[in-house]
Amino acid sequence: MESEPRPVFNASATFEKLKNTVLVGDRGRRFPQLHWLITLGVIFIIWQMAAMRFNNKLLMPTPWATIQALASAVHDAEILQGLVYTMRRILIGFLLACAIGLPLGFAMGYSRTFLKFLDPIINSVRLIPMMAWVPLSIVWFGLGDGPSVFMITLVGIFPIMLSTIAGVHEISPDYYHAARSMGASRWGIFRNVIMPGSLPGILTGLRLALGNGWMAVI
Repeated sequence: MESEPRPVFNASATFEKLKNTVLVGDRGRRFPQLHWLITLGVIFIIWQMAAMRFNNKLLMPTPWATIQALASAVHDAEILQGLVYTMRRILIGFLLACAIGLPLGFAMGYSRTFLKFLDPIINSVRLIPMMAWVPLSIVWFGLGDGPSVFMITLVGIFPIMLSTIAGVHEISPDYYHAARSMGASRWGIFRNVIMPGSLPGILTGLRLALGNGWMAVI
């Protein structure tokens, strides 16, 4: 009696199914562009009324004065040079946060052993106020780009890592069982199940990390 042939793991099909199930949202719920225009209009009206009420360009400039100052700043070489330095610091810190936070997030999300071992340490470090790291970063790295890059990396690691863990945990166990039953290796499961399935959480963490980096660079 011949045994039934074992099904072959189809990475492409698994990836497409995950993408359609997890990544594709409801297109009918997109925020209309008209609402954005109305919101911006209301903000500018309130801004203009507040500027007229204060009648002080230093405390509350008008929207038009702010736009003029922005146009003037764009043509200022010194400001542009400072902007380039700031963007370089944010980019380096953001990339370092991704290089550290993503592997830790995948490891802690997939392995309960890693999660139990590292969770107390990470939660203890994560709860330390950001300003408490400032003098230490200056002592460790001196003046210049070092402290800024360190702070940007530090505040970016935790949202990336936690969002990645949450994204991995949200993947249905059925995908793991299906991949293993079809003979998928650990690398195949990671590449075709964990990566696409956790992508929404990862993108959320990257967005939060980038926002935190802008606050930390100051």
